Amino acid sequence: MQNISKEFPILDQYIYANTAAHGILYDGLLDWRQEHDLDYLIGGSTFKTKALQTITDTRVAVGQFFNCKKEHVALIPNFSIGLNILLEGLDKKHKVLLLNDDYPSLTWPFESRGFECTYLDITEHLETNILSAISKENITVLAISLVQWLNGIKIDLEFLKKLKEAHPELLVIADGTQFCGTESFDFDNSGIDILGASAYKWLLAGSGNGFMLFKDTASTFFSLKTIGFNSVNADLTQKGNARFTKHFEPGHLDSLAFGSLKKSLEFLTDIGMDTISAKNSELSAFALQEFSKLGVLEDSVVKRKTHSTIFTIAGDQKLFDQLAYHNIICSQRGKGIRLSFHFYNTTKNISKVVDVIKKSR
Repeated sequence: MQNISKEFPILDQYIYANTAAHGILYDGLLDWRQEHDLDYLIGGSTFKTKALQTITDTRVAVGQFFNCKKEHVALIPNFSIGLNILLEGLDKKHKVLLLNDDYPSLTWPFESRGFECTYLDITEHLETNILSAISKENITVLAISLVQWLNGIKIDLEFLKKLKEAHPELLVIADGTQFCGTESFDFDNSGIDILGASAYKWLLAGSGNGFMLFKDTASTFFSLKTIGFNSVNADLTQKGNARFTKHFEPGHLDSLAFGSLKKSLEFLTDIGMDTISAKNSELSAFALQEFSKLGVLEDSVVKRKTHSTIFTIAGDQKLFDQLAYHNIICSQRGKGIRLSFHFYNTTKNISKVVDVIKKSR
């Protein structure tokens, strides 16, 4: 990991504990983006063929990275747009289970369309409460972030798999924006029917790109109306024959943005997702241990068996300013300070954060 960290110039000056807000740029991606734009500069419209191939290659790369058939991959500018397109085609008869304080771009699209929604608090008993609510409330759709943006609580993926096996008629929609890129993940063998994510955080792909993944039967729940020339790959003879995922791609896609996604998937694959998973597990366990000693975490986080690498600690403006003074980049979220660690961080980084907290008391 020491050599890999050299790919990220920002780490020479700062402890970057803010990937939950935005991933950081690395040298390899910058080089690729410059080459892409140089090809565009000297090629003009002749660059189009290469750009279209980049989009095709990105779709394949996403499918391979997450184990999803390429024809079940939709490329989207961000999760918010993808979910709004999706819900325009979902019957309002469905009863939806949401979590209080989940990410607004997940909950608001359901609420604004008038779906009947039931809400659960995010506690240490999250999985048990979800199972109970689905049975008692006749829930037909579960929509949930795999990792919570405010406190980093991560849903048990094995629980979702067992839940889907017990309730095969349940539609499970997941926001993976705070999850994808943090550990190995097999979509086709998960309990999730639809997974969407923006890729500018843990996947380190920059802005303007994301994806949605669908199981074979997911399309039967929806009647999508979004359409455009790109939905049929600019073939006039195919009007009305767009496959399900192409309804999410009515217009042209940005080869710079989606090529960046492909490049970052290759970058993470070269490092090894098992290696990244192990490093993030180490960081999570160490941070949970150290922050628990300080008493700065909410009880629902401390009482969970496992956690993500996102931690919101109790802290005011004074502490936030002290962290910034010591070149620690993080975010103020909710009533505290959110710190988020990725594989390019170290336990020494976390120890430095702990030291600043102690000295600020």
